[in-house]
Order: sequence, then structure tokens, then C-alpha cells
Amino acid sequence: MDTLVDDGRPEQDPGPTARPVTGPAARPPVLIPDEGSARPSTVADPHRLLVPRPGRNGPFVSLRQIEPKQRGLLLVNSHPEGAARSVRRTWDAIPARAAGRRPVALILGHSAGYGLATLLTGLRRHGIRGIGVAFETPDNGRRTATAGWYRTAAAAELAADGGHDIRFVNADAFSTEAKNRICDLLAEHYGPVDHLVYSLAAPRRTDPATGAVHHSVIKPLGGAYEAPALDFSGPEPRVARTRIEPGTAEETRATEAVMGGDDWNLWVGALADRGLLAEKFTTAALTYVGSEVTAPVYRQGTIGAAKEHLERTARDLNASPLLKEKDGRAFTVVAGAAVTQASSAIPSIALYTAFLRTVLGEDGFRTTAEQAADLWDQLEGGAPLVLDGQGRIRLDGWELDDRVQERVRALWADPERGLAESRPGADWFMAQVRELYGWGLDGVAYDRPVETDVRWPPR
Repeated sequence: MDTLVDDGRPEQDPGPTARPVTGPAARPPVLIPDEGSARPSTVADPHRLLVPRPGRNGPFVSLRQIEPKQRGLLLVNSHPEGAARSVRRTWDAIPARAAGRRPVALILGHSAGYGLATLLTGLRRHGIRGIGVAFETPDNGRRTATAGWYRTAAAAELAADGGHDIRFVNADAFSTEAKNRICDLLAEHYGPVDHLVYSLAAPRRTDPATGAVHHSVIKPLGGAYEAPALDFSGPEPRVARTRIEPGTAEETRATEAVMGGDDWNLWVGALADRGLLAEKFTTAALTYVGSEVTAPVYRQGTIGAAKEHLERTARDLNASPLLKEKDGRAFTVVAGAAVTQASSAIPSIALYTAFLRTVLGEDGFRTTAEQAADLWDQLEGGAPLVLDGQGRIRLDGWELDDRVQERVRALWADPERGLAESRPGADWFMAQVRELYGWGLDGVAYDRPVETDVRWPPR
């Protein structure tokens, strides 16, 4: 889930978190950690996916032509038809199959990245029923709605056409109010939950017990981080240098409070208190390990500390009476690299991912939907669990293959030459970022007015 500020843009760090060392200035890192927030192919017209809300002066008050507003990797507006088409394209690429038992699922952070992929593959391959939760911003007359808002509307339309029973809630999943509200809906419509998928990413979290507001940061630990990064501020991508000062102990604790396992644990407890854990209940929280190339700013930094907290939470949940009495299990799921709104905010990730895409090519780079399909097959028993020595489900073997990483490191050693060899990968990365917001997709008439005031799916 990407938490957004009032103007609909992902929150950014206003302070001097990163500063250029040499070359074009790299943008300061956005303080949104890695997420980590259903339709049949019978829908031929993307306009059909857009259901205008009654406007302030009529249903088409917000019909207008829009253009992308972009600054580097940051886009501050979204295209509703483009976002809908991106969802449908993902849906069409997922091999459908007849559903068996139709498990009940609660997906926290369903509107983007791995959460969206988990939603779509769960519907398409396993006929899941249940609830998706995200925190998105509607059109306000000045800015469009967030891309996740439009993706949710499109997902709901496709799900309804396919006869799937799924509801969507727009709420701050960190809050006690949201937990109570969603447990009420589950109790009324679905009963006990078979699978809880936790895929939330946010810049801040309010502790429901103390009211303290914690802010997450992406910083190294122990020393400053200096590395090459992609700069998209000019007409062509270039290599810049970024420097980030180390995080403090207080910042590390705050990042753990936001992106660690505290809220995940509260969700499992909330479901248990309401009698909403099914027999053999499973819960999975998305995480990332990544390459040694990105380790200093990711796995060995503040965000890595939060991920380790998440993994400790999984071990604690597995040892708890809550899961033992239901023969349940908790997993962290190590996904592979992906272009998401959250991951693109992490310094150097763009350059690393461009190199990785160059090495693997289109066929070797596994999409979030392909990885989510593997996850669902393992959770539902259709494939054996692929666990590492720490009990984590691993979906990232394709990324961390020794031969792949050796070639990535060779490009990283001389990033300017590496970028010259990987220009298609860099262009692909930028195109993927634009598509996250609904821009640059084939078949969308960007030169025509579009209705931007789209209704959130009714329950």
C-alpha cells in the first residue's frame, strides 16, 4: 500500500537525505519502502471499466484531457483508462483454470505491485473470495485519483464480469478502525479467512496503542552510502552518483515500527479475536532480499532491519497458540525484483533493475503475476513449498542465480559503460514506471478527454 499525501503524490523526504556527489544530481530518495498496495478478457473496451461517480455538477464534471506530469521517476497524475488497460493486460496474461474450493482471502495492499498481482492471480487461478484493502486518493478536481484507485475500479469490474465474489475497502490498514470494519465485513459475508496476504508499504504509521506517528526512511546503517544511480531528469537517462548518510538508531526503530511485523501481528490477532482464522490458516508477508549490489542501502540498511523484524514476527506467529490451535502457518515471502511505485523510490534500484533486465531479457525477467502464481500454488498445496534455511518462501531464484548476478556485477563495476550496453533496459524501466500510472500503453487515446472522477467499487 502506498500512503499518499493530500495532493495525491507519494510522500517524499523534504530533507537532505541524499545529495549528488558527481554527475547529474540524483533525486533524493522517496520515503516509501518496498512493498510492498479481476477481469475476464471479454472486456474489449477500456471505457467500459470506468464508472463515473455522480459529480458535483453532474456525472461528467471531471471529463477532461490530461497529460502526464513527470519529474524524473515521479509522476503526479494518473490516467484512468491507461491504468484500467494495464490491469486487464495483466489479467489476460494469467492462465485461467477452474477453481476448486474458492478459499477466502484478505489481501492488504491490493492496489499495486505484488499485492495487485496476488489479487489478480488469486482470482484467475484459484477463484478466491474475500476482501482487498488499499489506501488511495480520489480525484479532487485539481489532481486525478491515484493510479491504485483506478486499478481497483478496473479490477472490480473484471472480477464482477468473471463472477468473482470480492470486495474492496479504501482505508488505512494500520488503524484499529479499519481492522474492526474489515472483520465485520468478513464475518458478515465470508466467515473464517484461509489466507491473509500482507503487502503494505507506507512512509508512516500511527501506533494504534500510543498514537505515536512513526516515519520510515531508506538509509544505510553504519556508514554513508555512495553508489551510481539512474538520472532521468534530462532527455536521455544518465548515470549520477547518490550519497545517503547513515540512519540513526531512532530512525531504524521508526522504520521497523512502520515496515516491520507489528501491524501484521495485530491483523492476525484481530482475526483470531473474532474467530476468523480458518483451519490450516496461512498468512504471508512480502519481503525482498536482493543482490549484494543493492544490499548496503536495502538489506543492510534501515529497511533491511524492518524486514528482519518482519521475519522474526513470522517465527513468533508460528510459535503462538493463535496459529498452533488452527494448525496454521506464517511465512515471509522473498519476491524477486520488480518495478513498483515503492521499489522505484529506492536509490540505485532503477540502475540495478535496468542491468538485471538487460542480462535476463524479456523472457527471463519474471513478472509479479508469474511470481504471485508460484506463491498461490504453494499456499494452496498445488506445488511444494520452496523454503530456505530460515523458513522463508523463495520466489527470487531467477534473480539471484550466480551467473545472472555475475553479469550484473560486471555492468555495475563500470556503470557508464554498463548503461551504454543496457540502454534498452533503462528505457524499459522508465516505460514500466510510466505504466504504473497508466501512461504509455497501447490502445489508449491519450489525446482525448477522459472521465477522471471514477467511482470506488461499491460493496
